[in-house]
Amino acid sequence: MVKRKRLNVKAYVSIGMLSSIAYLLMLLNFPLPLFPNFLFVDFSDLPALFAALIFGPLAGILVEFIKNVLNYVATGSQTGIPVGHIANFIAGIVFVLPTYFVYNKLKTRKGMTIALVAGTIIMAVVMSALNYIAILPAYTLLMGFPDMRNLVVPAILPFNILKGIMMSVIFMLLFVRLQVWMNKNLKSV
Repeated sequence: MVKRKRLNVKAYVSIGMLSSIAYLLMLLNFPLPLFPNFLFVDFSDLPALFAALIFGPLAGILVEFIKNVLNYVATGSQTGIPVGHIANFIAGIVFVLPTYFVYNKLKTRKGMTIALVAGTIIMAVVMSALNYIAILPAYTLLMGFPDMRNLVVPAILPFNILKGIMMSVIFMLLFVRLQVWMNKNLKSV
């Protein structure tokens, strides 16, 4: 059973700040060569991962939720239905939560590496299935896009794996430098 942490004012302020950082990182998205032009990489899941590791899984979910609400309010959607924002929210959660839970069991740098690999694989597989079952059909139904489910295996799966690897490398560079500070703050929360 997950030990529930009570969030104090410091935690709420930190979650707000991390959500703002995540939103700004979401704006700095870019396509990868060789992939369809509707797939963009951004590093907005990293603040959510820090929030989860410091304040617990609910904090990571809140950061993912707030950044997507902020982005939806700022950019809107052609249909009024935020299919892409919902997909981004789910992708963030299925990367952050497995990483959090695996790392909580291992609590070492090697454990974090294993956790990030697990988060990447779970995100890639779950998002491939969800894209095939729900997300791409929603784009077809709501926005008139052609049926793109044939892109799941050759494009979406490898894209999510590559995105997970890129996020993992950047996170590990930050984690190695911030691990002592994070452990100190874990004790004060």
